[in-house]
Amino acid sequence: MTQQNTLQGEAAQGLIVKALGGFYYVQTGQQLLECRARGLFRKEDISPMVGDQVMVEESQPGKGTVTAILPRKNSLIRPPVANLDRLAMVVSSTQPEPNVLVIDKLTAIAARRGIPVTLIFTKMDLADPEAVAEIYRCAGYETFLVDSLRGEGIDSVRQVLQQGLTAFCGNSGAGKSSLLNALFPHLELATGDISKKLGRGRHTTRHVELYATGCGGYIADTPGFSAVEFLQFERMLARELEDCFPEFRPFLGKCRYTGCSHTAERDCAIRQAVEEGIISQSRYQSYCTIYQELRQIKEWQL
Repeated sequence: MTQQNTLQGEAAQGLIVKALGGFYYVQTGQQLLECRARGLFRKEDISPMVGDQVMVEESQPGKGTVTAILPRKNSLIRPPVANLDRLAMVVSSTQPEPNVLVIDKLTAIAARRGIPVTLIFTKMDLADPEAVAEIYRCAGYETFLVDSLRGEGIDSVRQVLQQGLTAFCGNSGAGKSSLLNALFPHLELATGDISKKLGRGRHTTRHVELYATGCGGYIADTPGFSAVEFLQFERMLARELEDCFPEFRPFLGKCRYTGCSHTAERDCAIRQAVEEGIISQSRYQSYCTIYQELRQIKEWQL
């Protein structure tokens, strides 16, 4: 993923694995450099992000400067992380109950940003998540059912997530830390109140940091669902929302009216698919709710 090392005064490519207090920690092979960013980035209103592939120049042993940011394939505003291969969404089967509207907002954000989503349903020993999981499986999302304590389903998830860059998200109490510990025991994440490894409290992420899976990949812990405000961090027009629901795509362009909102019009192909059970009722209800929220955003505001 990166070059082996950098020599003082020479440019090398590396991966930003942590950003904290204006410093960027760049992994170049076996070397970790503490870097500042060039002032040019501020003038251009560009900020390096964790997950960025960058060019760095070492100014003194262990320290350097980020001189260029290589093109990103995607990014999130909150948490600020770039070049994700997937967003792993951890959803508890119970305690708390799955909130499908929040899940659907997050999957829409990910679709908007071009980030594949994997849904991982936890606590299957306490409740059967199959009914909810089937909704997302039918919508085209990769889904897993796991019991972190007994290890059920863990190997299948690990096989998928050990490569590439994965951001984990999940509401408080979803069992995210327990899942991460089961997947990658070397991280030794504390469950419950405080994770010293990640430097975070129960509801607070102080910084974004990547941790190696040991198999060539990286994971990033992220704020819980409640920290993501759809309208605040991902602004778009209501008419663009239809592209963020993958199960809608086979029916787009087949409605009677051009510019159909799929909320109330007659002869709407999307509404017909819902009536026929091809598109789930809950997903469609989420679409309508989010659509009404986005209607408040005007084109000039973007």
